[in-house]
Amino acid sequence: MSRRDLGTGLAGLLKAIGWSVAFVVVGIVVGLPLVVGLGAMVKGPAGTDWFTRPGLPQLLLQGAGLVIGFGLATVLIGRKALGRTWEELRWRTPQPTAAWIGRGLALGAAAAGGAMVLGLAAAGARWSTTTGSPLDWARATFLTGGALALPALSEELLFRGLPLVLLAGVVGRRPAVVVTAVAFGFSHWTNPGITALGIVNISLAGVLLGTAFFAPGGIWTAWGAHLGWNLTLAALAAPVSGLPLAIPAIAYAPGGPTWVSGGGFGPEGGLLATVMILAATAVAAKWITKDGETT
Repeated sequence: MSRRDLGTGLAGLLKAIGWSVAFVVVGIVVGLPLVVGLGAMVKGPAGTDWFTRPGLPQLLLQGAGLVIGFGLATVLIGRKALGRTWEELRWRTPQPTAAWIGRGLALGAAAAGGAMVLGLAAAGARWSTTTGSPLDWARATFLTGGALALPALSEELLFRGLPLVLLAGVVGRRPAVVVTAVAFGFSHWTNPGITALGIVNISLAGVLLGTAFFAPGGIWTAWGAHLGWNLTLAALAAPVSGLPLAIPAIAYAPGGPTWVSGGGFGPEGGLLATVMILAATAVAAKWITKDGETT
């Protein structure tokens, strides 16, 4: 397979955008029917309506369908049509994958947990116990992590996958990270309770994940950070981008004001999350510099 060079300047940018659009179209054309089909298999003809109500089964099946769709789009567009190697796509890296997934998980978890802990003093947030045992909490957290893993991966394939690689090759890493991060933020504008600050924070999270993507662990570092953030919020009983996920034995009251704590949207809607996302981005940037790469 031959490598297709996109060139530079406006022509190169238009080609990168065009191939990125083709990638998204293939991913959606393949992924969405799979999502609908999986829903119909589980819930019958009403399966499409079932997906409008957030929950672990819905997240799992949505993620599965879209991972297959965007995974196939990566092969068809990135590998076959454009001749990019797995190394260029940042799926395969010289560093141990598991170690960098772990680093990403730890970074995302620290940022999310830090935002909630800051809320104890800055917003009067509180945790309380509810019905359920620690074992119930552990089981639910494990199942929630499994359900969140595929949606996080599907979003990484879409926003930090081939489009980011192509744009970075034409305009440079930093502008490409910003553009895909803004798209990532606005993709959440229909989430329940979304606010302007919520979109800003999710866009900043996109910058964090785009920075992690160019760390030595590639897309797997970004996926780990994405999953670490989402799972920590859920495990500590906070909504994830406005989506409440039931966890036994623990309840979280975010306190206020909303612009500080995030309120019912979850920490992503508050200024405390802004602080922690920026701090985590600085850490991820050091990973790149340390390993001889530059953003």
